[in-house]
Amino acid sequence: MQTTFSLTTRGAGLYEFTGDVARWLGEMAVADGLLTLFVRHTSCSLLIQENADPDVQRDLQAFFNRLVPPADDPSMSYLVHTLEGPDDMPAHIKAAMMPVSLSVPVTGGRMALGTWQGIYLFEHRSRPHQRQIAAHFSS
Repeated sequence: MQTTFSLTTRGAGLYEFTGDVARWLGEMAVADGLLTLFVRHTSCSLLIQENADPDVQRDLQAFFNRLVPPADDPSMSYLVHTLEGPDDMPAHIKAAMMPVSLSVPVTGGRMALGTWQGIYLFEHRSRPHQRQIAAHFSS
């Protein structure tokens, strides 16, 4: 069983879509199996991360922005791919460092996530984007 989730981002940041995935699994009345998620873009990532304290998302974003600053930062002067703006190549670098696919066990029709875990799209671009995440469930 497959579907595609569409997420509209407002710019860089983490966007939780755990509820969307849980609803889809519930509509299919699945039992046990494996959920695979794959983001169909090269400048964003997928993460399973804490969903209780929003400071976690802010700190993650701040860390990766410090690790990979925009292309117009003097420390990034070696970058060649800059035609799409100062956030583009750094977004590709961040996406190369983080997962673009996730596997989540499903037990009794529910994702076997921990108490404080949520599924996030990590948008690395500054501008809003429409993102597609392919989902596949196999039992």
